Amino acid sequence: MQTEGSPWRLLLLFSLPLMAGNIFQQMYTVVDTAVVGKVLGVDALAALGSVDWLNWLTLGTIQGFTQGFSILLAQRFGAGDHAGLRHAMSNAVFLSALCAVLVTAGAELIAEPVVVLLRTPEEIRHIAMAYLRLLFAGLPVVTAYNFAAAALRALGDGRTPLIAMIAASLTNIALDLWFVPGLQWGVRGAAAATIIAQCLAAACCIWRLRRIEALRLTKEDWHLSGGLCGRLLKLGLPMALQNTIIAVGGMMIQTIVNGFGVAFIAGFTATNKLYGVLEVAATSYGYAMTTYAGQNLGAGRLDRVSRGMRAGLVIALATSAAIAAVMLACGRWILSWFISGGAAQSGEALAVAVRYLRLMALCLPVLYVLHVTRSCVQGLGNTLLPMVSGISEFIMRTGGALLLPAVIGESGVMWAEILAWFGADLILVPSYFYMMRRTRRRMEEPV
Repeated sequence: MQTEGSPWRLLLLFSLPLMAGNIFQQMYTVVDTAVVGKVLGVDALAALGSVDWLNWLTLGTIQGFTQGFSILLAQRFGAGDHAGLRHAMSNAVFLSALCAVLVTAGAELIAEPVVVLLRTPEEIRHIAMAYLRLLFAGLPVVTAYNFAAAALRALGDGRTPLIAMIAASLTNIALDLWFVPGLQWGVRGAAAATIIAQCLAAACCIWRLRRIEALRLTKEDWHLSGGLCGRLLKLGLPMALQNTIIAVGGMMIQTIVNGFGVAFIAGFTATNKLYGVLEVAATSYGYAMTTYAGQNLGAGRLDRVSRGMRAGLVIALATSAAIAAVMLACGRWILSWFISGGAAQSGEALAVAVRYLRLMALCLPVLYVLHVTRSCVQGLGNTLLPMVSGISEFIMRTGGALLLPAVIGESGVMWAEILAWFGADLILVPSYFYMMRRTRRRMEEPV
């Protein structure tokens, strides 16, 4: 429970297992990229990077719904309403399964036309499609893991998702090395390794969920409620739309990036694969803040939400400064793991990657404020304002990508990402103060 004790201690203790799990998750993303880039070359690395945002569109939609559903679970658990928790859980399971079916079918349907619309160079298009087809087939497993992990975190269990992710990461790395250079399956091997690893992670989290006393569902719990499904969708849909808007903006940028040639795509991709490493702690603090705010709201402890927000921001800013320092010092060496090929092409790609990484590192505190603030607003039960921040990200990202290259050249698409972070913060920071005032007034109203 997050409703007693020091906010600093609770946020750190809850975040650290999540952070460790995210580090392992990013580890297998990094290994995927390194194996593809080093074994299969710049063309294969560029092919995967050219469709990164399309892949993130499906993942972001799934994560938006499942994370949104978990907010209600955290609130009911914080309020001690175990009967309501079980009923919400059963309805959330149904909605997650429906989401998995619809997203998988939609992804397979739009994959090829979107790859064409993204202006993916013809010489790497077949590689990108081979990767996507197999990866999209595994989306139901991705949904199962994301929902189970989000439900566990909502109940304060960050340990099981950590164990699941460690096991999945080690499995993925081993299978990457076996499937790609060993069996020579190419990019399909990287996709297959990811799916199998996600299966293991999902099984671990589901096994744990079935052993939580408060979630022992009876036959009576397994009935759909239109009102409850509506409430869950009211939380999940804005978060899914927020991620969809961000992904569409990213795809518009990718269309511009894909027009700069294979070497630029490869360098841009190498840094984007480190994006997850840069924000790994921010994501963890965000999950912790959503659970912390949701449980304390359920317990009627708004004062603790305010204290937790201040603690979260200080922790996040200190962490972002430390990560930025490491990336500025060691970034070129890390990026060199991902890029191989002809000397001229690989050198050009590495130069692009280093330039982009340095810019991201210097502006990292802006991204960390975004994650902590957005997650606190979501934990307070408002997922609409974070969706508006996603629209702001979209406007800044696409506007910057469309206008800046004409002024400062290729670097314009790099600055577009930074502008998106600033655009989101411009919405989220005032939103936090608005939600705190609004919630305080509602709690003070006579019953």
